[in-house]
Amino acid sequence: MTDQPVTTLPTRMPDTYLVIGAVALLVFVLSLLIDPGVFDVREVAVGDSTREVIDPDSFRRVPEAGGASLFSTDDRPGLFNALYEGLVSGSRMGGAVGIMAFILITGGSFGVVMASGAIHRGLGRIIAGQRLTGGAFIAVLFVIFSLSGAVFGMGEEVIPFVLMLLPVMLSMGYDRVSVVLVTYAATQIGFATSWMNPFSVAIAQGIADVPLLSGMPLRMGIWCLFTGLGLAFCLRYAGAHRGAPQAAGADEQTAPTLSLGDRLVLLALLGTVVWVSWGVIAQGYYLPEIATQFAILGVASGVIAVVFRLDGMTANSAMAAFRKGAADLLPAALVVGFARGIVYLMGGDDPATPSILNTLLHAGSVALAGLPDWLAAWFMLLGQSVFNFFVTSGSGQAALTMPLMAPMADLLGIERQVAVLAFQLGDGLTNMLVPTSAALMGCLGAAKLDWLDWVRAVARLYGWLLLPASVSVIGAVLFGYQ
Repeated sequence: MTDQPVTTLPTRMPDTYLVIGAVALLVFVLSLLIDPGVFDVREVAVGDSTREVIDPDSFRRVPEAGGASLFSTDDRPGLFNALYEGLVSGSRMGGAVGIMAFILITGGSFGVVMASGAIHRGLGRIIAGQRLTGGAFIAVLFVIFSLSGAVFGMGEEVIPFVLMLLPVMLSMGYDRVSVVLVTYAATQIGFATSWMNPFSVAIAQGIADVPLLSGMPLRMGIWCLFTGLGLAFCLRYAGAHRGAPQAAGADEQTAPTLSLGDRLVLLALLGTVVWVSWGVIAQGYYLPEIATQFAILGVASGVIAVVFRLDGMTANSAMAAFRKGAADLLPAALVVGFARGIVYLMGGDDPATPSILNTLLHAGSVALAGLPDWLAAWFMLLGQSVFNFFVTSGSGQAALTMPLMAPMADLLGIERQVAVLAFQLGDGLTNMLVPTSAALMGCLGAAKLDWLDWVRAVARLYGWLLLPASVSVIGAVLFGYQ
């Protein structure tokens, strides 16, 4: 296939912050038009503990409490106060403060891990070594990239691997779509079905007040199913579009050597995954503990990289890598804080305190009240899929939608865990299609692949995955997934 220019959409979508600003302005106007409301709450048993849920029949309006101002010096919400109030809301256990700290610490720690080069060399050894050929080669890569999306939310980080794999797979006779399928598409399948992604499912569960990383067995099963379906599609497509392999030549790559330091960093990463899983399941670890575990991973990886001089890392460059990793996720952290500002502008998320959020929840529950609970949950999946076109950040979408979706699930008699599942499937799977995704467009640019050609090739894959995603959400409702 000859190189072709990558086409871009004639218009550019507005920045996520502009979207949040527009939503805030809309909420401000609505606060002047809609009376706030309140609910009574009641306690229900959830496993060995209890949780307060909304009594759907207790809604009542409180007209005298309505109306936000532009600038507030009292308890009344103010439009321009929303930035600060959103950023400082919550506590170390959740809300904007806890989640933003979690994102920044985890991002900085993974920045050190990635800067050590151990992950790149480990994957590069598999890619360039070509110990496996044909379908087995694709299968191993697909599973590894899917696992990377599930464990640490690999997204833009996959772009270098597209560049690395491109000459290798072209020389094997595969086309450019196959390269992006085995890399980017695999990571997004893992991202969508993750049981522990700290930048997606963990944040959504924290906002929804669901035990962190709970519901792990079902999500692991869904990951296996979706990864298998994605791999089957990839193998089928790659086989159907494979040409004659080229003779080895200038494009052949030398397999990188894994040093003892590389192996220790990878072992530290694996050990942290096991430790986090054990802590959540056996000890009930939450945001503070898990953030600390990832911080320890960053420190351990940095020490190993400095001692073994991985990629020439020094103590100073390790700190620079931490700053860069945190800085890369600062926009996502700010989205969480700004989105909480919208909740503040609505009057807060306490169902017993007058707010227009309560009024909107009541209106939404009335609109969906006549539907079976499984169909209402499916509409949640559909809504999250559409919303991802406008906000492709997983953490940003969680921050914007889960404050509404979680209590609405209570009103509709749906478990909050199902609302989180609908969020992550709707968010992650559409990442393979939406042209507003920087990671997708970056991978297509690296592969010199036109977006329309890509969509034509993978639209069927999305259909393959949307059906089991729908079945997963509906089944989760019918079987009381918690």
